[in-house]
Amino acid sequence: MNDTHPLPLSGVTILDFTRVLAGPFCTMLLADMGADVIKVESPDGGDETRQWRPPALPNGMSAYFLSANRNKRSLTLNLKSPDGQAIARELAAQSQIVVENFKPGGMAAFGLGYDDVRALNPALVYGSVTGYGQTGLYRERPGYDFVIQAQSGLMSITGETDGAPIKVGVAICDVIAGLFASSALLAALRGAERSGRGQHVDIALLDTAIAALVNVASNALVSGDAPKRYGNAHTNIVPYQAFRAADGEFTLAVGNDRQFRIVCALVGRPEWADDPRFATNPARVQHRAALIPLLDAAFAARPAAAWVADLLAMGVPAGEINTLPQILADPHVESRGLLHEIDLNGIAATLLGNPVQFDGTPPAIRLPPPLLGQHTDAILRERLGMNAHERRRDCHSAGARCNLTYSNLSFG
Repeated sequence: MNDTHPLPLSGVTILDFTRVLAGPFCTMLLADMGADVIKVESPDGGDETRQWRPPALPNGMSAYFLSANRNKRSLTLNLKSPDGQAIARELAAQSQIVVENFKPGGMAAFGLGYDDVRALNPALVYGSVTGYGQTGLYRERPGYDFVIQAQSGLMSITGETDGAPIKVGVAICDVIAGLFASSALLAALRGAERSGRGQHVDIALLDTAIAALVNVASNALVSGDAPKRYGNAHTNIVPYQAFRAADGEFTLAVGNDRQFRIVCALVGRPEWADDPRFATNPARVQHRAALIPLLDAAFAARPAAAWVADLLAMGVPAGEINTLPQILADPHVESRGLLHEIDLNGIAATLLGNPVQFDGTPPAIRLPPPLLGQHTDAILRERLGMNAHERRRDCHSAGARCNLTYSNLSFG
């Protein structure tokens, strides 16, 4: 990046009061695009994920914290003290976006609720990321990804057909909420730039998790039936699942009848494509119990890599089932620039980068994930003109522990 080609969000300041994953993931994406994200943390430990280890770097910084906090600056404030609250309000008055993930009313208890800061900055966009939203019957409940996966219905459709509901292996509801939040905040920012009026953006993990069920939720609304678990298969498309080859499994995704005809020819059974039970996708969905064993037996004749190579050569989507070390070492991943080597105060680390490709102003890792309070002095000096004595008094002492604690956070 250079001065003639600033990143898209250069000049945008985001005051970030979020912790754990959904909120920090959202603000990290915006930081990648050039926003100056000031991560406000308690001087007593900071973001809880700093302690969620192992694994960790040699300096103790957890891999979890590393994953969602690049390109941010860390400011420690005691939000229980009047001085700390006053500093936060001054910073909010200078910011374009504030993001928080306290339970409803938590920020207002510090004099930092939306109505409080809107009075200082009418154009401010204020995002709240919670488990269940600012309104509704469950608004007071704490929201954790695992609970949301269960409650949203996501777990009910995940797992083997005859097995128990299973969560997704990553905190996917947090990630989904962070993605929805980032786009919503940008839309609200665009509106504020046009009108001069900001607004309160309410993002709930449960809402976004249900929205992310897309076609499966639509199936339930149209049919009135509870969707089943299909393991690695698809409820609406056949064959669209994992198959076992001679030496292991591979994935096959047949999206239309032409591709199915190609598969039939490759396995030496072209007549299947004309069988009334299998000739169309609706017929294959209806007769999947008859078709899948036939394909299983055919694919068992050759190694997975051979099937994948032949299927891809014919334009049929197929792929290996990788472990994380395998895909992270894949030459394609390297060619796309998804991995970044950084220096964290003399410690080498590898981070995932932003997956979005811009041809003019690509996102970059400008700052490594910060140490706790690493930028406190610099931020308060440049933003508020505070001297060293004032910074020490207002940010670290005041005789009370900061209220950024488990009991007050919603952990969206």
